[in-house]
Amino acid sequence: MITIAGPSPSVDITYVVDDYRLGQIHRPTTVARCPGGKALNMARAARRVGGDVALVTILGGANGRWIADGLEAEGVGTTTVPGTLETRTCVSVSSRATGTLTEVYEHAPDTPVELWEALCAEVDGLVAQRPGWLSTSGSMPRGLPTDTLASLVRLGHRRGVKVAIDHQGAMLAPALAERPDLLKINRAEAAATLGIDADGDLGGMARALAERTGGTVVLTDGADGAIGWDGDALVRASLPDVHGAYPVGSGDSFLGGLLATLDTGAALSDALRTAIACGAANALVPGAAQFDADEARRLATEVVIDAQ
Repeated sequence: MITIAGPSPSVDITYVVDDYRLGQIHRPTTVARCPGGKALNMARAARRVGGDVALVTILGGANGRWIADGLEAEGVGTTTVPGTLETRTCVSVSSRATGTLTEVYEHAPDTPVELWEALCAEVDGLVAQRPGWLSTSGSMPRGLPTDTLASLVRLGHRRGVKVAIDHQGAMLAPALAERPDLLKINRAEAAATLGIDADGDLGGMARALAERTGGTVVLTDGADGAIGWDGDALVRASLPDVHGAYPVGSGDSFLGGLLATLDTGAALSDALRTAIACGAANALVPGAAQFDADEARRLATEVVIDAQ
């Protein structure tokens, strides 16, 4: 079972245009709208590949009601903490001519401490009944203490569940000190956390971060795949020659596939195979976590695994 704390939901809109030109009017050829934010994307991706997911998030206004309806339609069990502000909107514009992506993402609204505490109370009630994983990802709302993410890791460990995080920024270091069971970030975020050059050895970064957490570390590397270290084996996974035009949500879909597979008791190599396939399938279609599960399963057979 995977319980997910969603700190920064959004309405995600992807416009596909023939060619994007600054200052011009554009008529999109495709419009994809979906419940978004990294944690919500992750929840929907995990659900698509058979994960048992339960989401807790703060939703406000008309956008929040639309997101709740969308999650219900996709079979994602959701506990909503009513927010006092309108849930944000994030827009991506994809140009077919250049393959470039222009993104305009609103900040997550300021969240009063008492509203965050209400979310944590709902999460606590769920993980008390749902063994397995507690996962959280995405930008944290502004206005919260720097130990907010760390307290969420402590909450999960008090309840005896494993904790997975995918975050960056000032709240990450205190959270790592609480030794999450799984850290999933990308190459640039790993390098920034370690204070080293981003061109360094990815395996070395994974091992260095694992020394801080004592858990599994998975680092994504864009089109070059990902690497995972669980203390026993260094596993590299890649999917050569599959390059989609819609990368928004691929990292979230990767994490959804990863945790959905680990939750079955599978080995890290098998989980990375599914994760890479979900991320790649996501990039083939506009809209985050809108990928076809059958396509992901097909792509999983082509993933190259190298365990050392």
